[in-house]
Amino acid sequence: MVTGYWSLITWGLTKRELVMALVSMTGYGCGEASAGGIKLDVELSSVNRKQFDVRVSLPRALASLESRIREVVHNSISRGHVTGIVRIGLSSSTRAKGVAVDTALAAAYIRDLRRAACELGLQDDLTARSLTYLQDVIQHEDVLEDTAKIWRLARKALKSALEQLTEMRRTEGAVLEKDMRQRLGALGSRAARIRKLAPNVTAKYRTALRRRLKSAEIDLKDFDERVLKELAIFADRSDISEELVRLESHFEHAAKLMSSGKPSGRGLDFLCQEMFREINTIGSKASDKSISRHVIEFKTELESLREQVQNVE
Repeated sequence: MVTGYWSLITWGLTKRELVMALVSMTGYGCGEASAGGIKLDVELSSVNRKQFDVRVSLPRALASLESRIREVVHNSISRGHVTGIVRIGLSSSTRAKGVAVDTALAAAYIRDLRRAACELGLQDDLTARSLTYLQDVIQHEDVLEDTAKIWRLARKALKSALEQLTEMRRTEGAVLEKDMRQRLGALGSRAARIRKLAPNVTAKYRTALRRRLKSAEIDLKDFDERVLKELAIFADRSDISEELVRLESHFEHAAKLMSSGKPSGRGLDFLCQEMFREINTIGSKASDKSISRHVIEFKTELESLREQVQNVE
C-alpha cells in the first residue's frame, strides 16, 4: 500500500536511484564564433510544444545552412518550439578584401567613351565617380562563398548556444521535478486514504439499508436471502481494489520515468490521463461521501500535476 511518495521501497526505487532527470522545455542560450574577419552570433530560445519545431532566422547568405542547423538543434532537443536568429558580421579589413577595381576594363571604357564623345562633339566630363557607373568595373567578391568555413563557425556558435539553452532547461527541469514529485507523493497519500476507507463502504451501505427497511416498516433480517443478495451486488459494484492497484502501478511508472534520464513528458502526460480515468471510476463506484471528498482532492492535485507535465520535454 502506498503511504506517500517517499516510501520509495514500495515503489521499487532506492534513494540512490532518485536523481533529478527531467528537462524543462523553456530556456535561452547564445553563442558566437569568429575567424578570418568573420563573426557569427546565434541566439536560441525554446517554449512548450507537444512536438518538436524549430524556426531560425538566417541571413540570405546562410540560407543553405538551414537544414544543417535544424538537424543539430534536433539532436539536442526532442520536444518544444525553438526559435533562433543567426547574425553575421565582417570586419572592415575583410570587407575591403572583397572589393576590387578592374583597371584594364575601366581604361577600355574610358578610351572608347572619349573617342565617342569627340566624334559626337560632347564635353569630356569623365571623373573618378564615373567608374561606379561602368558595368563590371567595380567587383565585389563574396567572402561568404566558402560554405565549409562558414558552417564550421556556425556550428561552433550554435553548439555554444545549445549548451546554454540545455543548461537552463535542465535547471528549470530540476525545479519542476521537485514540485512534481511532491504532488505525486500527495496523490499517493490520497490514494492510501481511499484504500483505507474502501472496506467500510459495504458496512455503511448495510447500515443504511437496514435503516431504510426499518423506516418503511419492512422486517427483514440481515441473513435474509434478499438482503444478502442486495449486499453482494452492492459490494461487487462498489469494489475499487482494481482501480487502486492500477493507480499504484501508475505512480511507480511515473517515478521511474522521472528518474530515467530520458525525455519523459509524453509518457507522464499519458499516465496523468490514465490516473484521471482510474480516480473517476473510483468516484463513480464507491458511493461514499468520505471517499468522494478524497476523489475531488485527488483530481485537483492531479490537474496541477498535469499542468506541470506540459512543461516537461
